[in-house]
Amino acid sequence: MMKPSIDIDTVKGFLDPNEGHALYSRAIEAGALGPVLEVGSYCGKSTVYLGEACREKGVSLYAIDHHRGSEEHQPGEEYHDQDLFDGKAGLMDTFWEFRQTMRNAALEEVVVPIVASSLVASRNWHTPLGMVFIDGGHSREAAQADYRSWASHLVTGGILAIHDIFPDPAEGGQAPYEILKLAIASGLFEEIDRVKTLGILRRL
Repeated sequence: MMKPSIDIDTVKGFLDPNEGHALYSRAIEAGALGPVLEVGSYCGKSTVYLGEACREKGVSLYAIDHHRGSEEHQPGEEYHDQDLFDGKAGLMDTFWEFRQTMRNAALEEVVVPIVASSLVASRNWHTPLGMVFIDGGHSREAAQADYRSWASHLVTGGILAIHDIFPDPAEGGQAPYEILKLAIASGLFEEIDRVKTLGILRRL
């Protein structure tokens, strides 16, 4: 069980603590295989869980987010946070909050922030990865782009974790569940665990 260096409840985000501890445990395991990468950092809650594990294993955590918020974070949407809205730009901007979280958690020497879309960040990427955590945009297009951009960089035995898995459409959006099924159907992954809405697969 992880003992975070900050009060994790003070970090803005939507990750359940059980899911967070599962990410930490899997990153400890995967850190022996290579660095870890997450798509969708928001204000850094998941980054703290993953970053603590990466610090213990001596590997980097690449944190990819354009920091303009997902569809549900925009003005007028269900999860909009006015405190994260840049009035001058007229856009969401979570990067300042994210950097503050990393500083407070003393993870600035572990986490490599990449402020870009998943597609842009994946161009010319050649570093093999021990673990990929996908929690970016939840539209079908965004989720499939995240999966196709990063799953191929996982080493054999590596971990693919996907957040917001809802088999029942009445409980939530289907895009993350669709890419989980896509990964299994490819024959390259097997699902090894499910913690609340976190699906965990291993690269075969």
